[in-house]
Amino acid sequence: MQILLAEDDNDIRLILKATIENLGHVCLTAEDGIKAWGIYQAKGADVVISDWLMPGMNGLELCKLIREYSNSQGLTRTKVSLPGHVYTYFIFLTALDDSAHLQEGIEAGADDYLTKPLKIQELTFRLRVAARIMGLYQKMTGQAYELERLNANLSLEVRRDALTGLHNRLRLTEDLETIKASLKRYGQPSYAAIMMDIDNFKQFNDTYGHQAGDEALKITAQQLLANIRKEDTAYRYGGEEFLIILPHQSGQKALRVAEKLRQIIERLQISHPQNLPSGILTISTGVAELTPNNPWTLEEWLDAADQALYQAKQTGRNRTSLYR
Repeated sequence: MQILLAEDDNDIRLILKATIENLGHVCLTAEDGIKAWGIYQAKGADVVISDWLMPGMNGLELCKLIREYSNSQGLTRTKVSLPGHVYTYFIFLTALDDSAHLQEGIEAGADDYLTKPLKIQELTFRLRVAARIMGLYQKMTGQAYELERLNANLSLEVRRDALTGLHNRLRLTEDLETIKASLKRYGQPSYAAIMMDIDNFKQFNDTYGHQAGDEALKITAQQLLANIRKEDTAYRYGGEEFLIILPHQSGQKALRVAEKLRQIIERLQISHPQNLPSGILTISTGVAELTPNNPWTLEEWLDAADQALYQAKQTGRNRTSLYR
């Protein structure tokens, strides 16, 4: 363990340092509470052994500061990260062997105490107890962080489509709520929605089987992710249907993005004999823009994109259409 020793008596400090190091621990030393506090902030400690009476800052004040610091560090570590010195085992070293002082120390956050004159065997026992408790604490902390990490990963997984890796309808619902709040707070910047669908996908599945169909969905999703901006978000909307939301993008610009994506899928030249006249796998896309002058609700906006997609399908498929 790393032990910080705060003791203003030089002889006692040297003896304790040698004893602690002989027991196999690292020992940092300070001759008063102020220096001990600086060392603790810079290097941390598993255990602090502090004299009660010291110039500048006494042991009680040091203990309170360390507890406040530990608590604040614990709060900042609520997101997944590597555990650090969130908790420190605190031992008072004092000649004040009376219940009033001991109670005051415990209430300040101390875990144990040693009385002067100090017996080496007593120090050894106290450090063994500290090592056992800190070991249990670190194990518990590690398990808590691992659980938090797993929960964070699970939270991401339930918002992703398992097959394509795109965001799913649950994530879309949450994102629409975020957009709604943003529109209410900041007004309506331009948003564009691209709704797209693989042409004659049922026939593709019937011809090649569901495994090939799944592969086609994954390839399409990969191309979407590779060819949109970081601020754009792609979703698997359902079956063979995909949705892309583009913030701060006009309908005309989104139309160009949709056309680019259509051409990219077409150039893959994936065989699909039932998809005439091309005989290859293609997509149709519909685009709708949400602007300050447009009174649509978010649901109506997505429905408009879906209607534009339907228009593209009705006019021959493998097309891009803008809702007007």
